[in-house]
Order: sequence, then structure tokens, then C-alpha cells
Amino acid sequence: MNQRQWGSWPTSTRCTSSSRRSLDVSVRRQAEVLEYLIEENRVLKEQLKGRRINLSDDQRRRLAAKGKRIGRRLLMQVATIVTPDTILRWHRRLIAAKWTYPSKRVGRPGLMKEIRALIIRFARENNSWGYCRIEGALPNVGHRVAPSTIRNVLQAHGIKPAPDRPTSWRALLKIHWNLIAATDFLTIDVWTATGLKTYYVLFMIELNTRRVHLAGITRHPNDMWMGHAAERVARFPKGRKFLICDGDANFRRRFKLVLEAAGIKLIKTPYRVGCKNSAEG
Repeated sequence: MNQRQWGSWPTSTRCTSSSRRSLDVSVRRQAEVLEYLIEENRVLKEQLKGRRINLSDDQRRRLAAKGKRIGRRLLMQVATIVTPDTILRWHRRLIAAKWTYPSKRVGRPGLMKEIRALIIRFARENNSWGYCRIEGALPNVGHRVAPSTIRNVLQAHGIKPAPDRPTSWRALLKIHWNLIAATDFLTIDVWTATGLKTYYVLFMIELNTRRVHLAGITRHPNDMWMGHAAERVARFPKGRKFLICDGDANFRRRFKLVLEAAGIKLIKTPYRVGCKNSAEG
């Protein structure tokens, strides 16, 4: 029995040595493959030259799963296409997504975007409209909404109730559209027998209809001529109470006095504010 035991030791030893040699060769081969892959990553990273790579969600998930197992220290040694912090952040998001469940909302579904937009538009374009007035207007466009819902929508967008709602410049113009007109000069150059001469053309425009009226044309818009032009402006469409003009020095004192006598107030826009006499100002 002892002879059989002693005779079996050389065979066992030879098997163990052979297994170790095979394992060492396998480890060396894996190390060589890993070194090659690292070097290949370095070459690819050099080819990118700082350009950003657009990865899909599935690619981020695969890199995050593998990178977490390696750890930050080894990731720092591997020439990755992204930083180790980015890979670990992707893994945290992957874990968070696993425990994120779709919320089961209780109660009625959210208000449609189209209806919400209509409510906001009605409130902003009609400052005197309250909740009930907006409720009455919505069926005209095919929607029925309770006043409480209208109140919640307006409060969510910072729109105050009707009595405290400020009036915008657009709304103010809309209310007094037919009472306002604007006037200005344009110049034209005309060839005459004595050479090229500049003429000044005074015109007026109705804001509600955009209709333009010619008030006069002259080479010298002096105070006397401007007084006669103001008389022609005052005879244009009745009902105008306000006339907007810029700070041109040609709008002289006589021009203003004639208009005031006709019941029209001359309003001059501030300097360097060219949009004040437009509907968008």
C-alpha cells in the first residue's frame, strides 16, 4: 500500500506543474491582450483629437456596467474614451433608473396644452376679462373649462386677476386704435433746372387701417408752412385725438398750436426710440 502511495506522487506532481504552466501562459496571454486593447484605445483616442463621441444609451449602459466592476483606480490606468468619473456617473444613473417607477397620477388628467394656451391668450389680450368671462368665451372655440381651472392656469403663469392685471402697450393701442395717428417726414431728391434739390414730404398714417395721407411737400418746412400742413392734418379722418411724431425740429410750435385748437394732442416720442410709434412698441 505504501509503495502504491509513493508511486503515485510523481504523476500528481507532474499534473500540477503542467496545470500551473498552462495557467501562467493563459494569464500572460490575457495580459498581452489587455495591453493591446489599451494601446488600441490610446491610438483611437489620439485620432479623435478632442472630438466628442455620441454614444447611445445602450452603449453607455454597457460601459457603465463593466467600468463599475473595474473601479476608479484601474479606470485611471486604462486609456478610456471618457473619464472614469463619467463612467461611474453613468452607473449611478443606471441604478437610479432601476428604482424609478412610472408615477400613477391620481385624479383627472392634465389640461391640454391648446386649452392652456387659449386661456393665457384670452387673459393677456383682454385685461378686463375675469375667470367667468374667459369660461364663457372658451365654448366659442370648442372647449369647456371650469373657472377654478382657469384660475389655476393663470396663477401658474403669474397672471393676476382682471382688476389687478396691468395693461400692456399692445392692449392700450388696441383699445384706442381708432383715436391714434402718426406723422413723419420723408425726403426725396429731385433734379431741377438748377441741379439736384431735396424736398420734404409730410405724411400721416392711421394706425388702425394703415392708410397713408399726404399732408404736403416743400423744400423749406418753415413755421408758416407747418401751420398750413397742420390744418390739412386736422381735416383728415375725423375722430383722431392723438398724433404721434418724433423729435424732429420741423414739428414747430405753430404746428402744435393748430392741432391743439382742433382737439388733437401731439405726442413726441423719446429720442433714439424708433419703435414707439409702431404697434409693436
